[in-house]
Amino acid sequence: MDKYITSIILKEENKINTIISYVFLGLSLSAPIGPINAAQLDRGIRNGFWHAWFIGLGAITADIIYMLLVYFGMIHLLNSPFVKAFLWMFGFFVLVYTGLESIKNAGVISESNLRGNGSTLTNSFLSGFLMSLFNPLSILFWLGIYGSILANVANSYPVQQLLIFSGAIVLGVLLWDVTMAAASSIFHNFLKTKLLKTISWLSGLSLVGFGFYFGVQAFRLLFFH
Repeated sequence: MDKYITSIILKEENKINTIISYVFLGLSLSAPIGPINAAQLDRGIRNGFWHAWFIGLGAITADIIYMLLVYFGMIHLLNSPFVKAFLWMFGFFVLVYTGLESIKNAGVISESNLRGNGSTLTNSFLSGFLMSLFNPLSILFWLGIYGSILANVANSYPVQQLLIFSGAIVLGVLLWDVTMAAASSIFHNFLKTKLLKTISWLSGLSLVGFGFYFGVQAFRLLFFH
């Protein structure tokens, strides 16, 4: 009886450790600087915490869509060269447009502008959603990472555990989004206008850089595939 109870406790501890590891996986996957982080920083500087966080929520929504596609085995539909080229190209336009807007508006940041420039939470959400949805790297990421998690869970746990582990990854991403939103909100509240302009300009330049990377990938796929 004692051995049975000990076995159950060890299994539960193993599950908890696994869940925690997936939370950290979500954190580590979100931490590298990318288009979403740059957009969150820029939007948070201009409009504060909630706008930066809604950028992240939009991106997470797109990520969940890709998770579902992987789960239901439909990711192969997105692996055709034509679809990939379309995603790269659309991502190029979204990122370059957003980045150029950020650079253009960086020069007109003022105290009144920092208190809100008319942007809505819906716009922030849609910006994050479109940036992530039309990012072919998201497809490669979820196919590789989430696909391996599916395989691992199938071999080690009941399929129902997949929802828990998937939720742990999303929780890790959410925690990072809150961190980024809080950081940009601190910048928004405490840094001087000149420094805020510089950060916003750099964020916009970063978005344009990522956009041109997407454009190069689309060009290569269309003409050298």
